[in-house]
Amino acid sequence: MKLLKTVFLLTLVTILSSFTTQPPKGYKVGDIAADFSLKNVDGKKVSLADYKEARGFIVIFTCNMCPYSVANEDRIIELDKKFKNKGYPVIAINPNDPAVTPGDSFEGMQKRAKEKGFTFPYLFDEKQEVYPQYGATKTPHVYILNKRNDKLIVEYIGAIDDSSLNEKNVKVPFVENAISSIMKGEKPSQTYTRAIGCSIKTKRKY
Repeated sequence: MKLLKTVFLLTLVTILSSFTTQPPKGYKVGDIAADFSLKNVDGKKVSLADYKEARGFIVIFTCNMCPYSVANEDRIIELDKKFKNKGYPVIAINPNDPAVTPGDSFEGMQKRAKEKGFTFPYLFDEKQEVYPQYGATKTPHVYILNKRNDKLIVEYIGAIDDSSLNEKNVKVPFVENAISSIMKGEKPSQTYTRAIGCSIKTKRKY
């Protein structure tokens, strides 16, 4: 009887642990972000080092097909227009495997960027190596980087604002507030928020 109880408890622990949410891997606020080199929709490779005058970056993992990403496209364009000339351009990255979501193919990216008139690079994480390095889990998922002593420091991770689908309901513009604080030399009052969106599509497990 004792043996049966022990076996039952071990089985239960194994089952429950399989459903346990693991802490996300990747960058935390305060970490140094490494550079990358990814193909842009114009066919050219883009890296953060290309932006010699940048004071930092608004790195956004997004895609063509997720309704949350689509709902935020105009907001992403506005962020780039508002902060690019102040030294914080948007760098958008599609992390999805097009074998899982065909609409997120490179050709689909080119079409979407043209249709929407993207003012920023739209890069393809074709080998799906960059998004796990950052720890991105959703589209959209934002990482604000700030250049300090020639190093890119992660200052904010999370959502664009507090209304994932309806721009008219935005009350707190998380990214705008964070960038405004950083530009004043201050630490953002919110450095982490929960990213809400579609899961990143991959055939591989990280």
